[in-house]
Amino acid sequence: MCQLLGMNGNTPTDIVFSFTGFATRAAEHKDGFGIAFFEGPGVRCFVDHTSASTSPVAAMVKRYPIRSRQVIAHIRKATQGRVALENTHPFVRELWGRYWVFAHNGDLKDFHPKLHAAFHPVGDTDSERALCWLLQELAKNHASLPSVQHLTETLRELAAPLAAHGSFNFLLSNGDALWAHASTHLHWLVRQHPFRSARLQDEDLTVNFAELTTPEDRVAVIVTEPLTADEAWEAFAPGELKVFQGGVPLDY
Repeated sequence: MCQLLGMNGNTPTDIVFSFTGFATRAAEHKDGFGIAFFEGPGVRCFVDHTSASTSPVAAMVKRYPIRSRQVIAHIRKATQGRVALENTHPFVRELWGRYWVFAHNGDLKDFHPKLHAAFHPVGDTDSERALCWLLQELAKNHASLPSVQHLTETLRELAAPLAAHGSFNFLLSNGDALWAHASTHLHWLVRQHPFRSARLQDEDLTVNFAELTTPEDRVAVIVTEPLTADEAWEAFAPGELKVFQGGVPLDY
């Protein structure tokens, strides 16, 4: 199965520390990687269909402290679709004049929905089909961009029939908020004042966040499996969808 990493902050934050540990997991998930950063209404998206452990694109990301309030990263272990650039997550689409970024961990069996002209996959993964269907159904339910609360309510309704086809762990963002849904494995935490040191599980690297932050900073991190060995990660319940905004989960 693939690996997901998301970040949602109340101020632009770099993800170098978390991505360094995350990329180490490409030894077992070597069919491509990608990472997308929102910057205002724009998105920087870097993808490569080679392993994040050897990709020069991944090496560049580790050295490039891009600061963003919303980040989605993915390491692929292919279940459907060949290993190719067009099948590499995250996928990006436009709806209501906004970019939407999506990454999926799982396997949706016999999922071949009817899609109209506005949303069609470029590749041949179940994941890209799921994004196209989600955006199509969002557009049917809302004439224009709704509030984060209404989007959350609609996405919760739409996730259930998709998850009925198999495992459906995903991250989705439009730059305003980050939605995370778990079928099987997904964990989250919030880093905020008072900040402390954290040590990666997969790499011999420790960072003292107190030296890199201000007391006002706050960031939520969502990942398939906990990245650090000394922080209190919380597991999603099966079927749970959470929305994060300003570095905290919202109670919608």
